Amino acid sequence: MKYFRIQYKQGKIRGLKVLEAANRLEATKKFSHLSLGVMQRLVEVPQPLSLRFQKFQEKWDNPIKRRRVNDLAYIVVLEQIYVMLDAGMPINISLSEAIEGTTDEMIKAIFTSILEDIEGGLSLTAAASKYTLQLGTLSISMFDLGEKTGTLSESIKRLSDITQEIYDNRIKLKKATRYPTFIIFAMAIAFTAVIILVVPEFESLFRSQKMELPFPTKLLLWIEHALVSYGPYILAGAIIIVGFFTKMYNKSKDLRLKTDKFLLKIYIVGDVTYLAMIGRFVYIFDVLTQAGIPIIDALRTANGIVDNTYMHQQLSKVAEAIEEGKTLHQGFIETELFDSMSLQMLKAGEQSGSIGIMLTKISKLFKDKYNYIIDNVATMIEPILITAIAGFVLILALGIFLPMWSMVDMAG
Repeated sequence: MKYFRIQYKQGKIRGLKVLEAANRLEATKKFSHLSLGVMQRLVEVPQPLSLRFQKFQEKWDNPIKRRRVNDLAYIVVLEQIYVMLDAGMPINISLSEAIEGTTDEMIKAIFTSILEDIEGGLSLTAAASKYTLQLGTLSISMFDLGEKTGTLSESIKRLSDITQEIYDNRIKLKKATRYPTFIIFAMAIAFTAVIILVVPEFESLFRSQKMELPFPTKLLLWIEHALVSYGPYILAGAIIIVGFFTKMYNKSKDLRLKTDKFLLKIYIVGDVTYLAMIGRFVYIFDVLTQAGIPIIDALRTANGIVDNTYMHQQLSKVAEAIEEGKTLHQGFIETELFDSMSLQMLKAGEQSGSIGIMLTKISKLFKDKYNYIIDNVATMIEPILITAIAGFVLILALGIFLPMWSMVDMAG
């Protein structure tokens, strides 16, 4: 959209009006409908600061943000809707009761809008499609399945169970990484405190002896000088770099693809990401196919839940393979993401006509692997933490005690 500043005259009164329009003709028509007077001049201008502030204020005040809804609050609403639909209540009454029962402002605003659209004649799927970003493609697919098959309550129940499964996995990951994260932050604070408060006291002693300092001591003094003299700049630089990288990551598809592929190679992080994404994909694909969704639609919906860009790209090859007339097993091979055991199980399922059973087993296999690695994250990180602590203590000890030993030798 463009902005046009219109100078007009009404009797002896002159005025200015800024209108938003696609072109000059539309701006002229809008002005004529306002009946403000005679237009004297029309000039295209940049977006006025007042309008920018107004739009920002409206966006800030709008409870519907450009992000996913809170999973836990969403699960509660889905459960409420399911219970009332299962009891035979109409969809509009069920939504109305669920809206009154939630305290989440974003969910309340979204479902209020959906309810108004339904009462205006739209289907649940059509009304919810406007909020695909907030609710996710999985929600839209399950609503659509329920309305087409006449089993809306069952579809919403399945959606609730899937969302609960994903939420539980995220909570497990947060709990598993809480202790190691605390240890890392504690080490960083302790190291900084020792460098800033303790090392300078020894520096004056060592300098007074006019002795050649060993490398560990020089390293400690260099770190101390950098932190004291340039600490705020280092922190600000780090924040700027992270912010710039985050912005480029969101804008550049190529950078996002390379970064997500690199994350899969990092120790522990890669395994957790891989198992979480691939397990989520297989689980949702299994649930959707058992619910009666066509296999290609189920594949694309399941792939839409995968956050890792590289894995999302690879998993999209499965649907492409099916469209080309290949088997599901061949499509899984082309992704290069599945181990030989999973592929053999899937092949056996296709040959025996029991793909659903095998998908359930594969889903359980990945879930067990994910739970195992989550339960042992602290144990797997311990060697890294111990090595870091040992390195910190070694550098500190050598940096302080080596000069002291030299001073003792000189005194002797």
